[in-house]
Amino acid sequence: MATDAAGPDGNVPVDKMPRTERGRRTQRAILDAAAAEFGEKGFHEGSISGITRRAGVALGSFYTYFDSKDAVFRALVADMSAQVRDHVAPAIRGADGRIAAERAGLLEFIRFVRTHKEIYRIIDEAEFVDPASFRRHYSTTAERIAARIRTGPEDAQAEVHAWAIMGMNVFLGLRYGVWDEDRSPEDVADVIASLLARGIFGSREGAKGAKEGI
Repeated sequence: MATDAAGPDGNVPVDKMPRTERGRRTQRAILDAAAAEFGEKGFHEGSISGITRRAGVALGSFYTYFDSKDAVFRALVADMSAQVRDHVAPAIRGADGRIAAERAGLLEFIRFVRTHKEIYRIIDEAEFVDPASFRRHYSTTAERIAARIRTGPEDAQAEVHAWAIMGMNVFLGLRYGVWDEDRSPEDVADVIASLLARGIFGSREGAKGAKEGI
């Protein structure tokens, strides 16, 4: 395993970072091929030769950027996490208000998942293949949500709310992005926006349940 200092994403050693546009394209091709390989076969059945074959690159090109199958998997988890972030961020920034921002984030997440279904298998396997990457993926996602819903420095509930929103989005993406596409992303996002605005049981019954410890 490489011992060099890590690059900007914390996963690729500095000496493995591409320094040319051609190198960046090659690395991108390898990561995309790794997503297809691991998404189809899983980490343990997937292979470096399978990745290079899908990417159309020589075995030596793989080792120019990654030391091992573990290394490319670790980089892939970080890459997919960044792809989700970069895909949903513009919609969130353009939303008018916090509920609209959460609606926009969920909408774009489901759209992303429908074209990248392999993300669920890859992230789920990371829990066992590389637990640090698995935890980092969810922790950084929750931190971004908490930052945008926090009402002030003393808002102690923001972290709990962020994990709740993230958990909800993850399973909605699984149900309506991976398992089936029988409901439009817009419809799902509208339902959740209403839930965030009013609660599941409505303000009066919700307040009564909270008082009774339900």
